[in-house]
Amino acid sequence: MAMRVARLFSLLALVSVLWFSPAVEANDHAQPPVQPATTFAAVEVHADEKVAIAAEPYDTKEKEALFRVDYLAHGVMPVRLIVTNNGDKPISLRDARILFETAGGDRIQTAEPEDVERLMTRKEREGGKVPMPGPIPSIKLKPKASNKDIEADFNTFEYGALVVEAHTTRAGFLFYDVSQLDHPLKNAKLYLYKLRNAEGDELFYFEIPFDKYLQSKSSQMN
Repeated sequence: MAMRVARLFSLLALVSVLWFSPAVEANDHAQPPVQPATTFAAVEVHADEKVAIAAEPYDTKEKEALFRVDYLAHGVMPVRLIVTNNGDKPISLRDARILFETAGGDRIQTAEPEDVERLMTRKEREGGKVPMPGPIPSIKLKPKASNKDIEADFNTFEYGALVVEAHTTRAGFLFYDVSQLDHPLKNAKLYLYKLRNAEGDELFYFEIPFDKYLQSKSSQMN
């Protein structure tokens, strides 16, 4: 009996740690500092239009730790979009189309929170249970991720600047469902079009190869 009681208390202690410990400590879930697009590896510069746009994939556990949800584990690729306007007039992204173009030429639209929720299992959304001996009811564990976590991440991080003012950089994240791709970044690119200048004229489209990022990442590891 004494051993059973000791095991019970040990189990309760473990559950308490799992329940009350924060998922990520010392993380305020804030946007990274904004830097000019030209400081990133995967960037395209239109000198005549005085616009530079960069794409920075968050393709590692360490980089995506700023989020509340492990998107990579669910086949979702967060991509940080950085838009720098070096001109004297604002540019508009109100009508912009920003697509993830795969190596095979397929174009993936940005994911919405409900798209991410669809990729999560019910257990991940609702949390598991720890069975208890005898008449003691099972203890419900916190979910690994919740709909509220996803909504909070999108509210905090999603790119939302419809206008980039003169001599200004705006940045934010886009999320893409790449769950069907084995190597989503290889030979892929971020494709942007329907950006407009202050007169309403469409800018030349942007194609930002992710291979530039992969090459930079590889050189840093060597």
